[in-house]
Amino acid sequence: MSQYKKWSEKEHSFTRRIIALLPAGVFFLLILPYLFLVICPALDERFGLDRIQPGAVTMIIGGTLMVCGFAIAFWTISLQLDQGRGTPLPMMPTQELIISGPFRYCRNPMTLGTILAYLGLSIAAATVVGVALALILGALLITYLKKVEEKELTERFGQQYLDYKQNVPFIVPRKPRIH
Repeated sequence: MSQYKKWSEKEHSFTRRIIALLPAGVFFLLILPYLFLVICPALDERFGLDRIQPGAVTMIIGGTLMVCGFAIAFWTISLQLDQGRGTPLPMMPTQELIISGPFRYCRNPMTLGTILAYLGLSIAAATVVGVALALILGALLITYLKKVEEKELTERFGQQYLDYKQNVPFIVPRKPRIH
């Protein structure tokens, strides 16, 4: 039995789930945005990379991606806390396989939202290093999902997850199939 399976055997109270998410919230909502909005533009300068000056176009495109990304991510977290009775954290996983809401359109909407949000921040700040970092972060998240999380979900939810996996795309959303 894997560690993930052991973690899934204990259901935590809603309050405990919220408290567990606080450090992740600080990281994803304060530290990473600071990195993309302040550190990455400074690295562009330091490396002598030609930057487009942030303007209306970068703000509109970046802002749209950022708002959509964070909205998708918060929607998935809300479903994981409420409907799934867990969190996105591996040590407090959901107790139920969630296949509604954004999970109807892709199996990993939180990763999609994360990539869109930080790519949007980078575009809004017009930082080459930020765009590269957002894409690297996305690649690392996708690798984790493929190498670890899919196996863990198969172990915990068995055929239910395999059926879901067969019918719902990995990360690029599409209209749900009608059965």
